[in-house]
Amino acid sequence: MVKLKPAKQYLREFFFIPEDAAAYQENDIMAGLAYLDQLAQRVRMPLVICFGLGSNMGSHTGVSHLSTMLNNITLRSGRVAVTAVGNEGNERHHYFGRMEEGQEYQNVEISVGEGVEGFSAELWARAPQRFVVEIISPTGERMPSDYILSGGREFRFLFEDTRLTVDYRITGILNGAQVIYMRFENPSQGLWNIRVFPEVELASIFNIWLPMEELSTGEVFFVRSNPDTTITVPSTAIVPIGVGAYDVRDNSIYLRSGRGFTTNGWIKPDLVAPGVGVFGAGPNNQFTTRDGTSVAAAITAGAVALMLEWGIVRGNYTAITSIEIKNVLIRGAARDSKRTYPDQAFGWGRLDLYQAFEDFRIR
Repeated sequence: MVKLKPAKQYLREFFFIPEDAAAYQENDIMAGLAYLDQLAQRVRMPLVICFGLGSNMGSHTGVSHLSTMLNNITLRSGRVAVTAVGNEGNERHHYFGRMEEGQEYQNVEISVGEGVEGFSAELWARAPQRFVVEIISPTGERMPSDYILSGGREFRFLFEDTRLTVDYRITGILNGAQVIYMRFENPSQGLWNIRVFPEVELASIFNIWLPMEELSTGEVFFVRSNPDTTITVPSTAIVPIGVGAYDVRDNSIYLRSGRGFTTNGWIKPDLVAPGVGVFGAGPNNQFTTRDGTSVAAAITAGAVALMLEWGIVRGNYTAITSIEIKNVLIRGAARDSKRTYPDQAFGWGRLDLYQAFEDFRIR
């Protein structure tokens, strides 16, 4: 287990993170991963990384720095990462926009509750698509859509005590994705409108994400939200096993479990595991009941540890890899006949470790 250093105060203030919320910096998380990898090499033991952290910020294509590091570590034999896909499925923090060729703009409505200190939003689009935004306050005051290819501008509203920063960036050496970062400081309560204008005369799509519920200072959500692609980063990484949560009592999906797929079509979550009313050890030598995809990821990590013990520690398959384990778990997953797989909520099905070992036995 790695105890992470809390994020620096100036970053917490910039991103409006509540005082009681746990938040960590990506570089510190990566340092923790490097430590675990080096420790496993030193003691010559297999490694299972149970990753229960996540963020809504990012392209959701599985190519962030943290996702890349997880991919690189787990491509080696004896290294497996299990990532929780997050609990954003029903939080209304994702907007999916589709525009037809010739459409002038699309209006995106964000509802802001009372007492919100601030929030940010990220609009992502893939090349050759490119957009500019015009932002309208609840009183009708506008921030015009002056386009800047790289860089940003700050705008103060006259009738609201709101400061808005909009930053346009072209990111990604290979795909040239565009990101528009919007930071609302002291936003007025009410309905904020973001008008998204295409710069390229093509049919186009874009995605916007708001911060996770746990990292918000109040109620902020899209009026016409989309529940898909609500998996958090880095569970979008291709090699690690992305895990959602379901209720074992009726095999229904956990309502908050993040839904796929990634914006570039990768199948995430890979599968789901029990994550509702799970009884287990808690702090202060007590037992407790918990919900969520981090619980499901922990159960899956335990299953993976048993497979690594069977394969590497007991010498049955010493070259076993993360991809092989993931494929075996997918093949052994329990599936309902009335559901089509892969499913955006269930992935390839429900975790079934016994059937996964049966697959090894048959081979």
